[in-house]
Amino acid sequence: VPMVAPGNVQVHVLNSTLAKVHWDPVPLKTVRGHLQGYKVYYWKVQSLSRRSRRHVEKKILTFRGNKTFGMLPGLEPYSSYKLNVRVVNGKGEGPASPDKVFRTPEGVPSSPSFLKITDPTLDSLTLEWGSPTHPNGILTSYILKFQPINNTHELGPLVEIRIPANESSLILKNLNYSTRYKFYFNAQTSVGSGSQITEEAVTIMDE
Repeated sequence: VPMVAPGNVQVHVLNSTLAKVHWDPVPLKTVRGHLQGYKVYYWKVQSLSRRSRRHVEKKILTFRGNKTFGMLPGLEPYSSYKLNVRVVNGKGEGPASPDKVFRTPEGVPSSPSFLKITDPTLDSLTLEWGSPTHPNGILTSYILKFQPINNTHELGPLVEIRIPANESSLILKNLNYSTRYKFYFNAQTSVGSGSQITEEAVTIMDE
């Protein structure tokens, strides 16, 4: 098997889900056989928004021939990763380069995990929601938009409310009685808005 590890491993994080890794080629005489390529082992150490450590799954990408760089796609935003590089010949892999630590920046969050609308009265509705399964950063706020729908399915004026990120329920007051409303709800990080979930609910006709 090869004798030495690739040197001078460098990681350039391009965005919240993509990084580029560079390394110096090993001297050909240390390959001790036919140079097949280089393997990059990389794994997520932890999410920076959630401190839980789960089972670490190592991923491997193989770059054929004498390439000295490669792309790591599909990374998770706002996470800490480690990687190392090994050279490969027909017999197997050489030793790993020292582990390199890198971090991905924040991304936009996934949609809130649920939106539930309860307790209709003549002029109010209660909203409850769950935080995104993948915050992909530090949540800064929630954005609620809603508008009435009339009997011919035309949409009325859109109202927008910004809600602090630590809230999980809201009572909407001063609504029209016996009216159907459509709600659009999403979470935000400093990078931007995540995907929204929609829901409809009706205030009651009379007490």
